[in-house]
Amino acid sequence: MSPPAQTVSPVPPAADGVWWRGVSMATLRADLLAGLLGALLVLPQGVAFARLAGMPPVYGIYSAIVPCVVAALFGSSRHVVSGPTNANSLALFAMLSPLALPGSPDYIRLVLTATLMVGVIQFLVARFRLGALANFIAPSVLIGFMSGAACLIAYHAALDLWHLVLRDGGTPWGAHWGELAVALTTVTTTAVVARLRPRWPAMLAGLAAGYALAAVWQRHSGESFVHLQAIASVLPPFSLPDFSPATLAQLSGIALSLTIVALGQSVSIAKAVAERSGQTIDVNREFLGQGLSNIAGSFFSSYLSCGSLNRSMPNYEAGARTPLAAVFSSVLLLLVLVGASADLLAGIPMAAIAALLLYVAWTLINIPKIRETVRFSRQEAVCLGATWMATLLIPIEFAVLIGVGLSLVFYLYQTSRPVMRVLVPHGPARHFTPIEDIADPVGECPQLKLVRMEGDVYFGAAQYVGDMLTHYRERFPGQKHLLVMAKSMNFVDLAGARLWSQEFRLRQEAGGSLQFHRPRARVVNAWRRSGLYEQLDRKHIFDSKSDALAAVVPTLDPAMCARCTRRIFLECAAMPAPPSGKA
Repeated sequence: MSPPAQTVSPVPPAADGVWWRGVSMATLRADLLAGLLGALLVLPQGVAFARLAGMPPVYGIYSAIVPCVVAALFGSSRHVVSGPTNANSLALFAMLSPLALPGSPDYIRLVLTATLMVGVIQFLVARFRLGALANFIAPSVLIGFMSGAACLIAYHAALDLWHLVLRDGGTPWGAHWGELAVALTTVTTTAVVARLRPRWPAMLAGLAAGYALAAVWQRHSGESFVHLQAIASVLPPFSLPDFSPATLAQLSGIALSLTIVALGQSVSIAKAVAERSGQTIDVNREFLGQGLSNIAGSFFSSYLSCGSLNRSMPNYEAGARTPLAAVFSSVLLLLVLVGASADLLAGIPMAAIAALLLYVAWTLINIPKIRETVRFSRQEAVCLGATWMATLLIPIEFAVLIGVGLSLVFYLYQTSRPVMRVLVPHGPARHFTPIEDIADPVGECPQLKLVRMEGDVYFGAAQYVGDMLTHYRERFPGQKHLLVMAKSMNFVDLAGARLWSQEFRLRQEAGGSLQFHRPRARVVNAWRRSGLYEQLDRKHIFDSKSDALAAVVPTLDPAMCARCTRRIFLECAAMPAPPSGKA
């Protein structure tokens, strides 16, 4: 079961939604501590991801400074931290390594140019407000994505820890058990502090405990530990992407593909973190922040960045309350690189870093929400499970697309079968009630069928609705008149309008009629555009049920009404009484 997450008191939202109006000394302190942890965590990650991208290791550090600040200040999320990621790094290497030797000046130039182009595309996505497409990521997909990402983080962290313990070809009898002790101390301290002192920076406390144990262990036993390597004191240098038309044309398709990769990660991570924090995300603003961060980063030796799960979740768990945590993380990282604390930083054991990532992975798997999703419906469970497995087996951005695709397929299937309920007046108040909701046997009017339409009649649902209408005509040929309660029919497209037009014609040819009760304005406008409204005229559209029945009942076959004993409508009282013994 997941340990309790940090209790983070949210910043009081300002009336205009501006986060900095709620900044106080308490939030600054929380953000500073979270930023310190973020600065320490990004060093090994940045170096590793730069190597994945085929870039010199220091470029991974550069990419965690300027883009991180810009994305935090211009984005929407208060907790997402941007920087280099494994998916972006691998995608860059796969797409650009055929064009230039990785690590070479030409390769770096192509990477920076592609980063600029991706930033421009992201900016245009935000400018034209296309972020609404991200709303199609269902909660079950997010839960599956988070669970799969947690497994990946745990796998790589555990693998790193295993290599630390058994490095130098060691065996279980000659292993570096101090590395394992440091990892256990770090994760245990973090979990205990998170449970007993939820307002304390638990992850920073765990890192300090692991650091202290490593120092004491090495002093008394002489066993060596693997530490962070010292990094040269450098600032991100100014860089200039290649603006030549040939290069821009060469990278246009690659930049578009990289944009999909980056945006897929960014929105998934932003929504996943928001699911934990309860914040509402403005997707277009999030894309704006990502776009500006990559545009700015390309001029400061930073390669493609986006929201980083490995940095965002530790940032949230460490108690970050505003985007200033990400800003502090970059500033502190910069101070570490140029200041006197580099030697102290180089002494942090890598086993403690791996342990913190294991803790983060543990907190990401939300067992209660997984249970809730699985119990809710089979479709939600399939989306969750498929996204979880896809995250483990294929690139992370495509895993999200698979989950989204499945959720859309299930949604389309559900909406393609709108509910059509047959109604009869029932009870003392004579409410129109679905027959299936009435326990006692009831009968319909032999000539008029009442149906409540619940759902949209669009191209995907037209076949099903048409089949149901055909069923009514063939199964109940005497019910030549149809009154549709259309209040719950929210949308009709051209296929739906043609379906109702066909039903209107068939009913009229059979000597009956088609009537509608309270269709929505949106539906009526669609009928006007299709020409159906002129056919219906106001004689077939009614604002109240009593008006509809008052108009339809007198048009029924009087001979059949004279023999009918059901008399389910109040308007039937004006009909002559049926002969005794007649039905």
